[in-house]
Amino acid sequence: MKRRLPLSPWASLLLLATAPVWAQSPAPAPSAKARGPALTPVTSVEGITEYRLPNGLRVLLFPDPTKPTVTVNVTYFVGSKHEGYGESGMAHLLEHLLLKGTPTTKNVPQALTERGARFNCTTSLDRTNYFETLPASDENLRWTLSFEADRMVNSFVSKKDLDSEMTVVRNEFEAGENNVRGILFKRILSAAYHWHGYGRSTIGARSDLENVPIERLQAFYRKYYRPDNAMLVVAGHFDEAKALSLIQGTFGKLKKPAEPIPATYTVEPTQDGEREVTLRRVGDIPVVASAYHVPEGGHPDFAAIHVLAEVLGNTPSGRLYKALVETKKSVNVGARGFQLRDPGLITFAADLRAGQPVEPAREALVKTVEEAARTPFTEEEVTRAKTDHLKALELRLNNSERSAISLSEWAATGDWRLMFLQRDRIGAVTVADVMRVAETYLKPSNRTLGTFIPTAKPERAEMPAPVDLPKVLEGYKGSAAVAQGEAFDPSPANVEARVQRGELTGGMKYALLPKKTRGEMVNAALYFHWGTEAALNGKSDAAVYAGKMLMRGSKKRTRQQLQDALDQLKARVSVGGGLEGASVYVECPRASLLKAMELVAEVLREPAFDEKEFALLKQERLAGLEAQRSEPRTQGNIALWRVLRGHYPKGHPHHVPTLEESIAGAKDATLEQARAFHKAFYGGSHAELAVVGDFEPKEIVALSGKLFNDWKSPAAYQRVPEVFADMAPQAVALETPDKANAFYFAGQSLQLREDDADWPALMLGNFVLGGGFLNSRLATRIRQKDGLSYSVSSSLGASDLDAVGTFTTFAISAPENADRLESAMREEVTSALEKGYSAEELEKARSGLLEYRRTARAKNGGLASKLAWYLYLGRTLSFDAGVEEQLARLKPEDVRQAMSRHLSWPKVTRVKAGDFAGAAKKAKASVQAPVVQ
Repeated sequence: MKRRLPLSPWASLLLLATAPVWAQSPAPAPSAKARGPALTPVTSVEGITEYRLPNGLRVLLFPDPTKPTVTVNVTYFVGSKHEGYGESGMAHLLEHLLLKGTPTTKNVPQALTERGARFNCTTSLDRTNYFETLPASDENLRWTLSFEADRMVNSFVSKKDLDSEMTVVRNEFEAGENNVRGILFKRILSAAYHWHGYGRSTIGARSDLENVPIERLQAFYRKYYRPDNAMLVVAGHFDEAKALSLIQGTFGKLKKPAEPIPATYTVEPTQDGEREVTLRRVGDIPVVASAYHVPEGGHPDFAAIHVLAEVLGNTPSGRLYKALVETKKSVNVGARGFQLRDPGLITFAADLRAGQPVEPAREALVKTVEEAARTPFTEEEVTRAKTDHLKALELRLNNSERSAISLSEWAATGDWRLMFLQRDRIGAVTVADVMRVAETYLKPSNRTLGTFIPTAKPERAEMPAPVDLPKVLEGYKGSAAVAQGEAFDPSPANVEARVQRGELTGGMKYALLPKKTRGEMVNAALYFHWGTEAALNGKSDAAVYAGKMLMRGSKKRTRQQLQDALDQLKARVSVGGGLEGASVYVECPRASLLKAMELVAEVLREPAFDEKEFALLKQERLAGLEAQRSEPRTQGNIALWRVLRGHYPKGHPHHVPTLEESIAGAKDATLEQARAFHKAFYGGSHAELAVVGDFEPKEIVALSGKLFNDWKSPAAYQRVPEVFADMAPQAVALETPDKANAFYFAGQSLQLREDDADWPALMLGNFVLGGGFLNSRLATRIRQKDGLSYSVSSSLGASDLDAVGTFTTFAISAPENADRLESAMREEVTSALEKGYSAEELEKARSGLLEYRRTARAKNGGLASKLAWYLYLGRTLSFDAGVEEQLARLKPEDVRQAMSRHLSWPKVTRVKAGDFAGAAKKAKASVQAPVVQ
């Protein structure tokens, strides 16, 4: 599972699973004669319409015909805030159990996977949500709504599932214990909130996870999982009338419980003095952070609070960056306002390099934040911050799938319409507003950072009175709806029928696919290639720095001016370079495409290579590398690839360096070396461009020729081939002290290309083994059955041009379970090779894999990248069609034989990294502990 809100220490994301039988009968698919109560329209804002069922369920419909998918998101207004004594982590644990099934859907991951669904669930402070995105069809929408209505009241929530899933959640808890930043913020939260539930981490206390009675979990489920405590969002490609009918026939049949929804009433008292926490654990770089109480998310002040966080925490224009990073007191800074249902926090943080003194950074952070209002903010600072926030909001609103999921956060904050109201409020923020909120909330007595200091006359930040959101939002309509796009078939045949290919006089190849999109958005991908094996030898660090310096200023614009220009264009642009080439990705509205491409050419052709920016970049890179010294994931991953790629000598473009080699190289590289690399290799002689979306092909061809035809790479180009080597397998164990979570890696080099006859069978075989979601063989055994790991998977890759591929597996576990994990991994891989898969198992996996591939082509950014890469390979999407035709014909024995020809567990290199000595010591102490009679 991917985790959203990675900077939020308390927002733990979750997925999960199987469940009990006490409530109402399963909600069947609606028939014309058996529809439930009608939905009542409530309000409509910018294309999103809210309805209400008599049972209290809120329903939002967000049609978007440009999407080939439909997203269903159910939000329950219950999170860790609602947990009582002994119940910490219960909302999150219950989220896991709701992936364990209902009487009518006993295997939730399998049912979703075979329909090609991308799905997840998340728990935070104020809410829990479950969402899935499926290929758009009436049948998929019918099934999903029926399933979610059934899951709302009929999930098993059984003792056997709690017993197996508890250890998985505990493993997730242990994984979080490896993250010192996350732990630091958990400590800050617990100090900042003495009484309110926001002071508890969503993951919960280990003792509560291990001991919660199933009866309390079932009662929690019955108490909060009900239609009048939920909101349903349907977004994407669907027929509105049919959707309303389906919702009436599924959710409409659920009864509203007689007892009212339990209300939370705890109010955090006004903080009456500075607070400080200190964390001492194994780690590599110091971190300092502070937090200040701010009002509830619906308060009008929150727009100015977000702008204040951006003005102080932005890189590189923010005040904290200038006060700490530019003075070399720290290497990274950040700020964030947490907009919650009840009064939240604004937080500030700084990362230091290993060995740097903490006190100067801590003093500078506190001084910069709390004296911010003494130095008037400028119109430029405030406008820049507003532009950045508004760009992010607009980009999200132009993507119905992202909006459907983010509506969970806004609804939990008080009302989904806050997403639009917040945009309007940010647009109206003035310099005076930002000054006022800084003066009101950034006070020493409102800070959680330092020790308690008695104060004769404490100055406190009182919270404003609660906001009457229904009154504030009464009659609110928002802005005009954005432009709609076309429904697009992403099949290889249709893509090939629409794509236009050609070559510029300068050598750049292009593939153009114009189509109407929501908000007139367009995506572009550019790839450049240069150098030879001999010429590139030993130049890795110079190449890395040359690539990272591109977006840090051109000869015409500073780093900040570049960012400002892109923000004004509402463009998301990524430009990066490496040893063998560079890549560019652009996402922007149609009206901005040409100017965005001009900026791309500017940073590629005319980078400034500013000395000050280079010094800052070197600090950041070294800090990032140094932070990995004690991390088991990094150490284990490097160890595996140093075995699999151990035949490449130091200096070779494909050499895998040790972490210490990387640190030394990053430290020794100079600005002049980076500048020289750019001068010697960068150019557009060997390049590909692909554009997908709403644009005029003739304009982009003409502009691309103007920008790149005369840009030639000075050096010769010959692709550096990969060479297969059958490396002897190794068993590697790495000790990483004081890390609660261990990492397991295994891998084997394969002599394999994507056009090999066995590739489709290997792809499908790995999808069943460990490539699918919770329904894979490895996940079913190691996570679902044995409860050993929160995250387990396998991957199988093949090169496009060279006969070099890899098979790898990955899992996390408690250190004491490492041997059991490896045994289970070996047994499942061996079973797949020797016994293969059943016809039913393979058919369901095939269906899901084909849907995943189809959905991937429907994403404009991914399609642009594929088209550009295929230009380099001399390939069209007929290759994809051929692969999928082979996938459709594969039989179980075809898959087993292909996997057996290439994979062998005795040839696999196995690496485990963790605190195994510490685990052994704890186990020994436990055995020797006296028994109390």
